[in-house]
Amino acid sequence: MTTPAIAPPGSAALRRTTLHGVDVVDAPAPRVHHPADLVGVVLSAAAIAAVCVLGAYAHGTTTGVAEDVRGFASFVQKLVVVPVSMLVGLVVTVIPIVALTELVLRRLVRHAVEAVVAASIGGVAAIVATHLISTFGIPELQSSFTTYSSGRSTLVIPELLVATAALLTVAGPRGRRRTLRASWNVLWFGLGVAVITGIFTLTGVALAVLLGRLVGTATRYVSGVPSERAYGEALVDGVRRAGFEPEQLVRVRNSSVRPEPETDDDRSSAAIARQGDHRVYSLVTSDGERRDVVVLDGDRQVLGLLARWWRSLRLRGIDGRWAVSLRQVAERSALLTYAALSAGVATPRLLGMAEAEDSMLLVHEHVPGAAPLHDTPDEVLSDEVLDAIWRQLDRAHRAGLAHRALTSDVILLTPGPRPTVLLSGWESGDVASAELARRMDVSQLLAVLALRVGAHRAVASAARVLTDADLATIGPLLQSLALPRATREAVRAHRGLLGEVREALLELLPEADVEPERLVRFGARSVFTVAISIVALVVVVTTLNFDQISEALSTAQPWWAAAAFVLGVVSYFSAALALMAFSPIPLPLWRTTLVQSASSFVALVAPAGVGPAALNMRMLTRRGVSNALAVASVGLVQVSQFLTTVVLLIGLSVVSGSRGTLELPSPTVLLAIAVVGTGVAATLLVPAVRQWLWRRIAPTWRQTWPQLVRLLSQPRRFALAAVASTTMTIAYFAAFWASLAAFGREMSLIDLAVIYLIGNAAGVIVPTPGGLGPVEVALIGGLSGPGGIPAAIATSVVVTFRGLTYWAHIPLGWISMRYLQRSGEL
Repeated sequence: MTTPAIAPPGSAALRRTTLHGVDVVDAPAPRVHHPADLVGVVLSAAAIAAVCVLGAYAHGTTTGVAEDVRGFASFVQKLVVVPVSMLVGLVVTVIPIVALTELVLRRLVRHAVEAVVAASIGGVAAIVATHLISTFGIPELQSSFTTYSSGRSTLVIPELLVATAALLTVAGPRGRRRTLRASWNVLWFGLGVAVITGIFTLTGVALAVLLGRLVGTATRYVSGVPSERAYGEALVDGVRRAGFEPEQLVRVRNSSVRPEPETDDDRSSAAIARQGDHRVYSLVTSDGERRDVVVLDGDRQVLGLLARWWRSLRLRGIDGRWAVSLRQVAERSALLTYAALSAGVATPRLLGMAEAEDSMLLVHEHVPGAAPLHDTPDEVLSDEVLDAIWRQLDRAHRAGLAHRALTSDVILLTPGPRPTVLLSGWESGDVASAELARRMDVSQLLAVLALRVGAHRAVASAARVLTDADLATIGPLLQSLALPRATREAVRAHRGLLGEVREALLELLPEADVEPERLVRFGARSVFTVAISIVALVVVVTTLNFDQISEALSTAQPWWAAAAFVLGVVSYFSAALALMAFSPIPLPLWRTTLVQSASSFVALVAPAGVGPAALNMRMLTRRGVSNALAVASVGLVQVSQFLTTVVLLIGLSVVSGSRGTLELPSPTVLLAIAVVGTGVAATLLVPAVRQWLWRRIAPTWRQTWPQLVRLLSQPRRFALAAVASTTMTIAYFAAFWASLAAFGREMSLIDLAVIYLIGNAAGVIVPTPGGLGPVEVALIGGLSGPGGIPAAIATSVVVTFRGLTYWAHIPLGWISMRYLQRSGEL
């Protein structure tokens, strides 16, 4: 007798059955939309595109291969008793009948109907593909699918072969049944004979099979396939193979809304189901023992593999090593659990493993009455409990283990006046982990505890167990991007929480660096930058007259070009003086100048302004300056450069003019300044924007302000900083002016300064390496637009300027970098 059980909203109803004396409460086996089928669709489509490209642009190669194999035609004809055309006909007739007959005999009628539907769609797809290629294809592409017989040419994409490939794909994986394996082997043999004897072309056969696979995998994904997961008898048999005699197996409900479990004793089991998104069963053995059975399903590993691949590609050092197969995932989970137990970490023991169907079963010890941190009352979370949580993590880290997925569901607390803390869910962890992985653990646990007890208590509890050196490196990783999904969603619901944790860290360790570390290799901004750069390059290449550019470059005056190069070198000397002025310790002028020169080499891979700042910080920290003080000093250098640039712009606007009288900038410049100023002011009127901006600048401001006060108390150093920053800006601007003069052109200083500053700002806003792309486009647009200089001349000016102040300095930067590395300065 089968009776439904109560289920949470949105989930399948649980049903109670008795299988070989075992009471099983489980959901019916669902039809699965297998992610591997979706991947197959994408790969088949990509392969079809590749075949078409090869057929069109490597026609000689594909034809040569086909001619080579046709040299065996006479030999094959002797081996084959029946005509080749009849053999192909038998293949595409007998194979579908055999496959459909087996499905019907196995009572998989729906599966058989889906196979027939896929075959029909495949035939239609072949007809459509033939029409598209014959109508719109270029002659080379049409020729790669054309066969010749009796002086006649025919473009052939065999419809029956496409239909057969689609039918066999829907019928199931070839490794599951012998008939399917034999059917695919016969199909490949028939296709090979057909290609050798010239009935079909090599590209035609390849396209037919791939088109059939595309249709078949798409049909499987849309309609779903019968689950190959371990349910019912297979599940019971798997538990027995793991070494346990089951009396009852009850599915533990998994719901994002966290429904109330059947009893308090089910809370830890429900947490296991949530944390790993696996099936979890409550097992009661024949001797009355309670166990937790975690079931890993193979069809979910493809989706997890793709997610991990994308995350590891996009993020720096976030994900651990990949586990490709289901067995590897289970073995990794077992290894981490045993390693944690060996290190003395309290965690539920792994008692057994087994494989059943396309699933792996892991039987864990059940901790009676244990509850996840999420469900623990606030009054239980005393300082002693918080310290115990940190001690468990510290014990794991001392053994080289990293958890990598710390959430409020993996931290379990036993009942009683003095709860015991356990860490579960080790399947994502690392053995012999990297320092970054352990830092990530600390940042994740800080966020989890801050959600429950507040930022200050969370940081204080960490400080009681961890060293100051460990805590000082955590601030840059306090980002929602570095947190597990469950914690990330909770943090987003508590806006400003991570900022509070950073502030608590600064209160405890005033010199700690809390500026967010860049974890993303690329994001929407990077993709946008690349796209804009490509578009700009295409526009420049297609619109410029390169003959005029070449002629303009040949007429350039070399003395002005040499002056531009020397002025670029002077900027390194000025940048060195600015760093020496803001440095809290004495710095040698020669070494500091070499560091500025080395920044031109680093600019090849770092956005504009980032490379020099990174090298300056490296130099200061190598000389014993604390990280926070180094950040403050380098920040003051950049702020001073910005302020001197603004002052120079205002000064130029006052003193410039053809008659030496006071003049305002041009109306276009005034309008641009007014629009930008109005936009900034309107944005700052929004409270959320002001709060966001303050959260971003507050840590840097707290670090920079003491250094700025110290500098203002020393007039000589302040004057040196002002002169150095001014000289650096003037040097680059003068190099730009000299590049313009090299082509015999003149322009108002204020207009030229505005154009230069806009180009420089474009390199900062769009963070390409060295400002490549945005700077050139902005400078060329400014000279050829408001400047009134022909586009060819403007391009020549910008190419000369960037070549002499950026590209020509790269060899010097490389030499400086090598020297500084050998001397231990960097």
